[in-house]
Amino acid sequence: MTGRPAPAVLPLSLRARLGPVAALAALVVCVLGVLYAGHGEPGGVDRWLVDPTADSVRPPWRRVALAMDFLGEPAGAATLIVAVVASCLLLRRPRAAVLVVAGAAMTVGTATLLKHLVGRTIHGDGNLSYPSGHTAFFTGLAIVVALLATGRFGLGGTAGLSLVLAAALVAGAAMGWAQVALGAHYPTDVLGGWCTALAVIPATAWLVDRVADAPRRERR
Repeated sequence: MTGRPAPAVLPLSLRARLGPVAALAALVVCVLGVLYAGHGEPGGVDRWLVDPTADSVRPPWRRVALAMDFLGEPAGAATLIVAVVASCLLLRRPRAAVLVVAGAAMTVGTATLLKHLVGRTIHGDGNLSYPSGHTAFFTGLAIVVALLATGRFGLGGTAGLSLVLAAALVAGAAMGWAQVALGAHYPTDVLGGWCTALAVIPATAWLVDRVADAPRRERR
């Protein structure tokens, strides 16, 4: 035991930069939620981008889309979480391991709550669609991994922010494409899911650090 505190999951160099990003993302989630509340049809933006209710992807890309979709299902998501948590523990980053679990729970929980509040549907009344939980989960996990890499390699604020946003963009685009291509979500559902992760994960990371550092603050 060295007595040194565990590394923060949200480095100080990123807190000030990710705060406005998270606030803007939360605003986008709310605006889209208000615009599409109770809707059961694609909006103008959705129609402009793609025919949102058509399961139009064909082999071999269909297999890729189905594989991506599986990673957002309970079995696939649990496999990813276990793998990332194990990696965090091997790297001796227990806070990051906590963030993986807490971040996934908070992101998926927030997306699920929003689905019931907004009430947007696709393919019938029983299929709540906004925001995309698959996209929120996969994007959130990518942000957590990027935060871990930022702390591990001591990246500065600009480099760390660039890595986090790049990871979020790649993960969100990949899962979002799969969801739209398979006809499971409208494009704006995907955007809402992406922004949900960008809003929730930094806040959860800050909370994990606050809770973990509380005993040390009390001893001062």
